[in-house]
Amino acid sequence: MRRIGYAACSILLAAIAGCNRGTPQGYANRTPNVGVVVIRYQSALLTTELGGRTSPYREADVRPQVNGIVTTQLFEQGSMVRAGQPLYQIDPAPYRAAVDSAKGALANAQAIVTTARAKAQRYAMLLKQNAIAPQEYDDAQAAWKQAEASVEQNAAALESAKINLGYTTITAPIAGHIGRSLVTVGALVTADQTTALATIDALDPIYVDINQSAVELLALKKAMASGQLTGNTRETARVSLTLDDGSAYSRSGTLKFSEATVDPNTGAVVLRAVFPNPDGMLLPGMYVRARIVEGVDRRAILAPQQGVGRDEKGNPTALIVDANGIARPRVLQASRAIDGFWLVTAGLSPGDRLIVDGLQNARPGQAVHAVQSSIPTAPPPDGT
Repeated sequence: MRRIGYAACSILLAAIAGCNRGTPQGYANRTPNVGVVVIRYQSALLTTELGGRTSPYREADVRPQVNGIVTTQLFEQGSMVRAGQPLYQIDPAPYRAAVDSAKGALANAQAIVTTARAKAQRYAMLLKQNAIAPQEYDDAQAAWKQAEASVEQNAAALESAKINLGYTTITAPIAGHIGRSLVTVGALVTADQTTALATIDALDPIYVDINQSAVELLALKKAMASGQLTGNTRETARVSLTLDDGSAYSRSGTLKFSEATVDPNTGAVVLRAVFPNPDGMLLPGMYVRARIVEGVDRRAILAPQQGVGRDEKGNPTALIVDANGIARPRVLQASRAIDGFWLVTAGLSPGDRLIVDGLQNARPGQAVHAVQSSIPTAPPPDGT
């Protein structure tokens, strides 16, 4: 009886072990569930982010137009100045004396004109009476005209002297931010010197110069020409800025133009955007990141990034579920990332069911059970 009991126990244990061995095999034969999204054409707002630097909207050097000693500096360095504001005073004494001298010369010429006119008029009466020779009359008339010409010359000299006297007060040629003064009080300045006294930058609005690859710009122009992109052009594209500290600039700008030549050293073109800068937050030479709204692609294919992997060559790959429920591999071409999605230019077509959940359970060529994934199929329409 004891042997029969041992035998029964052995059979029971063997049966249990057999059941345990059969469980994994049964599980492996089950069709795994995967979450999919159905690929379709969508509208995608295309943007690009590029580095750039700010530059003044206008820039003007402050230079003297007459020679002299600087007697006064009339501005605070680093401040905002208005157009026509006095900045420096050059010693006006010699130029004031020149004005007084020109006034005296003009008065003398005017007195001579009075005498010459009277003489010419008398000689005209005497000539009618045959009291003088015609030559004397002609000489009187010529002297009168010469005196009048001398008045005009002296009047011009007086005006020139006044202009030079006015130049002794050096004013701001444009409104903007003035930098440090490069001369001090007591310095001798000349009208033909090469060194500026100071520099004024007009900062509202302000330019942002952005470098972009010539290849990318060419591809963008082709897309616009074909009608693939709509809504913006290179002349009206909107631009936003991220400052060097990571904060966003509160005002948007407009792309104005691109340079016609390509830098042979970098292979890049320069795009210029203009931004309002009423608070003076943007200063010349600042590094910024510019986000350019290029346009809207009305027939974009967007694939969630969690459904896209990479092969050993670094190419983007994905798994789709075909009509028979089999996982099939695809090699993709993805031009850019848009808020958690890849913009796919080749490898996916509308109607494809892209696996985004359960990829670890799916194998190429294996049957899978596809269910609709709950993740969104596109980024927000505003591109944010």
